[in-house]
Amino acid sequence: MLKGGIPLGRVLGVSIRLHYSWFIIFVLVTWALAASYFPTVYPDWNQATYWGIGLATSLLFFASVLLHELSHSVVAQAAGIPVKSITLFVFGGVSQISKEPQRADVEFRMALAGPFSSLVIAGIFWGIHIATINVSQPAAALAYWLAWINAVLAGFNLIPGFPLDGGRVLRSILWWRSKNLRSATRIASTIGRATGYLFIFGGIFWIFWGNWFDGLWIALIGWFLENAAAGSYQQVALQDMLRGHKVSEVMTRDCPTVSPRLTIEQLIHDYLLNTGRRCFPVVEGSNLVGLVTLNDVKGVSREHRLTKTVQETMTPLDKLKSVRPSDDLADVLQLLTTEDVNQLPVIENNAIVGMVARDNLLSFIRTRSELGM
Repeated sequence: MLKGGIPLGRVLGVSIRLHYSWFIIFVLVTWALAASYFPTVYPDWNQATYWGIGLATSLLFFASVLLHELSHSVVAQAAGIPVKSITLFVFGGVSQISKEPQRADVEFRMALAGPFSSLVIAGIFWGIHIATINVSQPAAALAYWLAWINAVLAGFNLIPGFPLDGGRVLRSILWWRSKNLRSATRIASTIGRATGYLFIFGGIFWIFWGNWFDGLWIALIGWFLENAAAGSYQQVALQDMLRGHKVSEVMTRDCPTVSPRLTIEQLIHDYLLNTGRRCFPVVEGSNLVGLVTLNDVKGVSREHRLTKTVQETMTPLDKLKSVRPSDDLADVLQLLTTEDVNQLPVIENNAIVGMVARDNLLSFIRTRSELGM
């Protein structure tokens, strides 16, 4: 998951963010257009026109990427799958979907929505190019490049290597035929990793032939694809191993609680250092009121640890994600990943009965693997 970034607002209920790495590619695309592409193709323009059209073209390109991702989100929401956010980053855009599709036909529609929207956008810009070709050369040039790049974006995403859209289409077809999501993901991910390696080797070849910038960029894209494909299969494999098992099988039951009136200094010396635990439920009387973690404590400066209390530092109950003892471990893994947290309180009948953490899940999987289960 991409952390950090700048919130831009919400579209169709989906939070839109700019990751800090996005500024790298935005500057590179704008510079390539204004300093290289447009001066080569249209040598009669002045510098102000080159940079003005270059900047506008770059902004519209990333707006196109955002529309590509939004199309995935619209189809996902129509299928009842919540979409938390869309983040634009150095390699394009990524949607944070709260859970994977449960049916092959839903994934098929979600995957095709992106490339289809890019082709529609390409057609719109091609129409603008035709309409303005004899009216305004800069406008026609802008529209021509955007039509071309959106068509390329659609074609690239249709490469049948997971987790590209084409790889998801392939996985959905394999899943529909075999009824086995893990097997379908393994095949699609293998093709995705092979595609990544082809990009890496192709990029290295270009570098040795003197085109170091394009070669380096292609190799980086290949590295990203290979890692994403491998990670995607591991995630599905882990969920498959956990499916059918309950939180009650792995949760930690001896869960020491702390008072909300405890100072951070007391929490550190009496609990964090003594127990080695990284998080503690915060209880007032018999009621759970929040959760305080090592990360929360790290955010408190040393000079404030003597006066700041757990209540001022903790995550309150109304903002806390929790699970029940009967919840499926595959769903818990998805929740931990989506919320980007390391542990969750286990609550039953409005009382905390334990904690479940990533370490619990990994230990459970490792033990079963060692036992040949």
